[in-house]
Amino acid sequence: MEDEKIALCKMLLVRQLLDNPVMKLHRLHHIATIQVVIAVIVRLVRRRIKVRRNKSQIPHEIRLEGDRARDELMSHLLSSDLCHSMIRMGSSAFLGLCDMLVRDGGLRATLHVSVEEQVAKTLYVLGHNVTHRELSFFFRRSRETTFRHFHNVLQAIIELEDKFITRPDGAQIPSEIFSSNRFYPYFKDCVGAIDGTHIRVKVSSAEAPKYRGRKDYPTQNVLAACTFDLKFTYVLPGWEGTASDSRIIKNALSRPYPLRIPEGKYYLVDAGFMLRSGLITPYRGERYHLKEYSRNPPTNPRELFNLRHASLRCAIERSFGVLKKRFPIVGSSTEPHYGLETHKEIIFACCILHNYLMGVDPDETLIAQVDDELRDVAGEEHRASGANNEETIQGEIIRDAIAVEMWQDYIE
Repeated sequence: MEDEKIALCKMLLVRQLLDNPVMKLHRLHHIATIQVVIAVIVRLVRRRIKVRRNKSQIPHEIRLEGDRARDELMSHLLSSDLCHSMIRMGSSAFLGLCDMLVRDGGLRATLHVSVEEQVAKTLYVLGHNVTHRELSFFFRRSRETTFRHFHNVLQAIIELEDKFITRPDGAQIPSEIFSSNRFYPYFKDCVGAIDGTHIRVKVSSAEAPKYRGRKDYPTQNVLAACTFDLKFTYVLPGWEGTASDSRIIKNALSRPYPLRIPEGKYYLVDAGFMLRSGLITPYRGERYHLKEYSRNPPTNPRELFNLRHASLRCAIERSFGVLKKRFPIVGSSTEPHYGLETHKEIIFACCILHNYLMGVDPDETLIAQVDDELRDVAGEEHRASGANNEETIQGEIIRDAIAVEMWQDYIE
């Protein structure tokens, strides 16, 4: 039937063109042109007919089987102990996240895919660092569909930035400091800790050398600040692995959307940063890491300061540790499946999810694992560059005053 329609269209088109007086003057030339046009039309029509027939040949039961498998998967996922291992959070935290992504992130269900499935697929990628080929097999969706949903959910998570990445204003003393006589009143003006962490990045071979810093492979140096309840308050991804912490922090303090330090307050940083009134480093030339104090107590004000400074500052290392354990996509040493720009978005989205989960589903077992690992690791001391300017002098005054007061109370 379809072939008869094509033949009829071909005959009518030829007749109409040949009845034109102008066309009769160059009949042979136009007949050849007509044949080419008709051949193209016929080919397109037949291709459409073939696609339609192929679709109709897929049994209805097979199409429904994929829907049933996905429904069973989502139902089992949200009603079993697999939830934490598969999507890195409990079912109540997952459903709460889905509600927020719809309400505040603009995420919407499609004709065939629910919000819950879209979010579960994205969390599975973040929590297992799998490819979209693996994801499409697991969820029985095309790679194009899983890729599109992944990026849609990623953008919806980033829309939650103002809700979960909030800067401290310094109005209140952190409870972790106020409730401990080891830290209060000495660190009453401290609002958090700052450090950088290296995360593997995928770049071209031409750019790789400037991203190859401490590691044998290209990394980006991600600067972050956190509070002592292990929540990130500032995240700056994208810097090359060869960039020093001091260089990055200087940029963070001066960029259009800067890291703001409340007036009269400060962050704790390691020796890789410069000392200034808003960034307090440990004393150089003294014992510096917690492991060094495991057997011998401090013997002077500087050592005592360094011990308690390290005890508080390790909050940022703990935050990075929990982030990377919960979301291996930012903790893996294998080359990422995404380019630099997308991976920066992934890092930011994982930090937002981390803060959300630290509030509703902190996973104490995961935190304990990180703490155990940090006890066995001695950090590296890196020297920061910087002149002995007014800012440095102000930082020294603040640090010395804390050390002296702390030591006097310690020896009494």
